[in-house]
Amino acid sequence: MASNPILWKPSLERLENSAMHKFMVSLGFNSYSDLHRWSVQNVDEFWLRMVDVGGIQFTKTADCVLNQPGDITSAVFFGGAELSFPEHILRHTGKRPAIIFRGENGSRRELSFDELGEQVSAIAEGLRAVGVKKGDRVAGFMPNCPETIIAMLAATSLGAIWSSCSPDFGINGVVDRFGQITPKILFTADGYIYNGKIHDSLQRVRELLERIPSIEKTIVVPYNDSGLGVASLRGGILWDDFGIPETKLHCVPTEFNHPLYIMYSSGTTGVPKCIVHGAGGTLIQHLKEHILHCDISQEDRVFFFTTCGWMMWNWLVSALAVGATVCLYDGSPFARKGRVLWEMAEEEKLTIFGGGAKFFSATQKEGIRPGDEFDLTELKTVLSTGSVLAPETFDFLYDAVSTDVQVASISGGTDIISCFAGGNPMLPVRRGELQCLALAMDVQIYSDEGERVTNENGELVCCNAFPSMPIGFWNDPEKSKYHAAYFEKFPGVWAHGDYAQLTTESGMIIYGRSDAVLNPGGVRIGTSEIYREVEKLEEVIETIAIGQEWDGDVRVVLFVVMRHQIPLDINMKDRIRDIIRQNTTPRHVPAKIIAVPEIPRTISGKIVELAVRNVVHGEPVSNTDALANPEALNHFKDIAELAVG
Repeated sequence: MASNPILWKPSLERLENSAMHKFMVSLGFNSYSDLHRWSVQNVDEFWLRMVDVGGIQFTKTADCVLNQPGDITSAVFFGGAELSFPEHILRHTGKRPAIIFRGENGSRRELSFDELGEQVSAIAEGLRAVGVKKGDRVAGFMPNCPETIIAMLAATSLGAIWSSCSPDFGINGVVDRFGQITPKILFTADGYIYNGKIHDSLQRVRELLERIPSIEKTIVVPYNDSGLGVASLRGGILWDDFGIPETKLHCVPTEFNHPLYIMYSSGTTGVPKCIVHGAGGTLIQHLKEHILHCDISQEDRVFFFTTCGWMMWNWLVSALAVGATVCLYDGSPFARKGRVLWEMAEEEKLTIFGGGAKFFSATQKEGIRPGDEFDLTELKTVLSTGSVLAPETFDFLYDAVSTDVQVASISGGTDIISCFAGGNPMLPVRRGELQCLALAMDVQIYSDEGERVTNENGELVCCNAFPSMPIGFWNDPEKSKYHAAYFEKFPGVWAHGDYAQLTTESGMIIYGRSDAVLNPGGVRIGTSEIYREVEKLEEVIETIAIGQEWDGDVRVVLFVVMRHQIPLDINMKDRIRDIIRQNTTPRHVPAKIIAVPEIPRTISGKIVELAVRNVVHGEPVSNTDALANPEALNHFKDIAELAVG
């Protein structure tokens, strides 16, 4: 198989000044492949060195780095150790900006490291005064604003467990999540702004309180400057009235593996799984990724377009631990004719800019050329995740954003609150590829028979234990659901559910979720292989493909959203089939191509092949509240064309 072309290489100066290079040289290695091999063969020594690299301070030292009496499901990292996660996030001080916030309506706020620490301390004292203690759950139904970070740090400083959803979730979706974890405290806002419209949240909060009786106090941020109706909420109090000014933050040390966050699976196939992540594992894994893989330092201004309902919010917040300025945006990423985030990149002099792959492809489709319209000279790295970044979008970023920028496509997930593969400041960027496998992650591609393969598509697995594996699932004391989710397919090996390929250059190509893989005639096809070809066509905005059971086999059905109501006539269908056939195989060519006005997606923007497949087959979709636009599923019901050959 021919290598994908190199689109970018770091300068010698950038390479040698990177933290990754300095770490590699300190260990006596000359290449990343050697460093990676050592890291997976010496897992305990690697993570012990990361304690030093990340400046992690234990209040109580560990009995050992890794205790693993059986397979990786038995692994315990830093058993006996204690630390404080928020102390590490807040360890930098001074007048430098810690958080810069911008809203869709043009608002801007800035908090210094000193101001951030003071505000966290005030809210923590307020929580302590109402009886919040170690192990209590504190929930956030919040926009992506500084108060959300402050509330999280205040809660976790007491040893409480943080969990959050963005305010665009439907009420049933929020109850499906928070209702399982019985939070004691709810942080919320009176509303939020999206796509030019002011949305009220308090009516939904009232319903939330009726359905989750465990909530004792409701702290309201006057995001839309109203604050009206707070007194009618159970335990309702305004943010400014809740905090108790305190000169010094008093953090409660917790065990390394004490619960820090409760995250949620998408919930599109049932009630969301409540994934519990530990304080120490989250911290050390994020420090590894920020310092080594992303080369983030105090000089950086880091932005990722996310809501507080996606793991990238948790990942972004941890950049404060290295002293970087974290930049937040709340609102539609397509405001101001799709230029609002690029305008922010220029004005805030962002050095690291992240977003979902679909955001970058949408920018490309709209004909926006950010590098021509905005001064992006400070930008050194573009991060992309959430779905597959198509090779053509790599081309676009180098053509229309900057020729000298590291495009780091990264892949992991909520399940591990981190990455299996991603960026590397020492390595070239190859078209359509993730640059490298993450340090100390023994990532492999398995065939269906459980054999390791290279340059073949298969299941992404991880064969060794790592600190950010979940502690478990909430309300799963026997860990039966946890084991079934990741370790049932290949016993003793983490099966992540991605369909991918390792290249001979040790990069990775992701083809989509393995449970959405198409299987016509017994040949496995990743859906992104189809999407990347069809979405080259200017007339097509986006696509979704499923396998429809038909005549004892499976046939590929492709749904397309056309630009500007361009008709999907026979000529257009022929063009779609031709571009797929020319660049893939005849097996990839859809049996049916059908136009739809929109495609359903999760709150975090991911398209939902399984939900569409269920609707086409007349099967129920168990949790439509997990979707941002559940009404879009109606476009896939009872399609006459799918009832015939």
